[in-house]
Amino acid sequence: MKIKYSDLINQTFDFPQEEFELVDGHLEFHGIPLYEMVEKYGSPLKFTYLPKITENIQLALGWFKEAMMRNHYKGKYYYCYCTKSSHFSFVIDEVLKNNVHLEASSAFDMDIYRNLFLQGKINKQKHISCNGFKPAAYLDKVADLVNDGFENVVPIIDNEWEVFELLNRIEGNFKMGIRIASEEEPKFEFYTSRLGIKYKDIVPLYRNHLSKEPRIKLEMLHFFVNTGIRDTAYYWSELNKCLQVYCQLKKVCPDLKALNIGGGFPIKNSLAYEFDYQYMAEEIIFQIKSVCEAEGVPEPDIYTEFGSFTVGESGGAIFSVMKQKQQNDKEKWSMIDSSFMTTLPDSWAISKRFVMLPINRWDKEYERVLLGGMTCDSDDYYNSEQHSNAIFLPKFDPRQRQYIGFFNTGAYQDSLGGFGGLQHCLLPCPKHIVIDRDEDDNLTYTVFAEEQSSDQMLKLLGYPVDKHPEKINGKAKPAPKKRTTKTKTA
Repeated sequence: MKIKYSDLINQTFDFPQEEFELVDGHLEFHGIPLYEMVEKYGSPLKFTYLPKITENIQLALGWFKEAMMRNHYKGKYYYCYCTKSSHFSFVIDEVLKNNVHLEASSAFDMDIYRNLFLQGKINKQKHISCNGFKPAAYLDKVADLVNDGFENVVPIIDNEWEVFELLNRIEGNFKMGIRIASEEEPKFEFYTSRLGIKYKDIVPLYRNHLSKEPRIKLEMLHFFVNTGIRDTAYYWSELNKCLQVYCQLKKVCPDLKALNIGGGFPIKNSLAYEFDYQYMAEEIIFQIKSVCEAEGVPEPDIYTEFGSFTVGESGGAIFSVMKQKQQNDKEKWSMIDSSFMTTLPDSWAISKRFVMLPINRWDKEYERVLLGGMTCDSDDYYNSEQHSNAIFLPKFDPRQRQYIGFFNTGAYQDSLGGFGGLQHCLLPCPKHIVIDRDEDDNLTYTVFAEEQSSDQMLKLLGYPVDKHPEKINGKAKPAPKKRTTKTKTA
């Protein structure tokens, strides 16, 4: 008896799941008929499902609201979107529908926020945390917003030098935050984050410099660890150290009122994924309240800067299997019509795994395969899932097109891959579809970007694109002479 792919999934996982179900033999994602979509728009294809962004924001707002109520927490909660996760206008427009706030990482973020203000999408009361190491251009644009009356722009200083640079650029009083240089996990390649100011230097910095500057109002302490928010001894230890510094600083700095715990809520990367978000929110709030009560300081307002959690689960990519190659007795390579290195760069750079499922042919026998990208690079492959060290797909049949989907790819992949720019081996960026729902809950599809053309790439590389290949020096290339074959007659 041959075991179908659908049998494998049903035996291995609890399926269907909230976002995935099988309808008439084809996979649907949040009710999107993926097979119909890819048949209409072609492959390779990227898409963004906007309602999932709002759903995740509202979930997080609910978790922290519930956590604060249960712990009788007196501070407020502010949800900020980390715009570096995805800068696209349609993403930020969806984020702002939820009346949340923003977090910046570079000078160009400031230009986006000014553009949003001119469009009437944000006002000058919007909370904007300005993170990262700040070169002159970034400092200039932060100062420009503050000088123009943006009341809640908070530069979070990465080093002492930035303090003096901001004092020289900003005309009046302004708010400020300090980022803690957290200690990394023991297995990390270095001990302390390159970003921020060391724990032991923060209180002396305030006492010796910031407290003597009447124009500065130090309101926020910022904390973030690279591994994100996880229920591990390492995370709770670093959070506790951060809270100790907050309490020490609060005792000498009455203006301090906010603790920014950064981002790091994880997103689903497997059908076997489990994470108790409500527990984590409640435990974070409990720990903060407990330490503050023990130290006799008021509970701070809490800021988070969720990026991947906000937008990651809204995105997906669909490829088709072009051919299959049997390279040895055990390895079958299914070659896709795109590249993992360019379209899903995290799968190559940090071995990140996404939810991967076939779109069609679930009723066929399955086989173990390796997935290969189109570039000539030996690293352009995808060979395992989060829950196993293998990939299983319906058995390849050259007579039937096989589509495969990668899900929860909405964060970072386009910016890391260089959207609209040059790709490895000059492979084009796929077509991008934005999916929404209208007032009647019907799906709507908008083509945000067509597949990148050769002319676009040639222009980026400095080649003239106003002349057709069949022209030389602006003149039509002469048609090749017809060859005639002479035959000798007897």
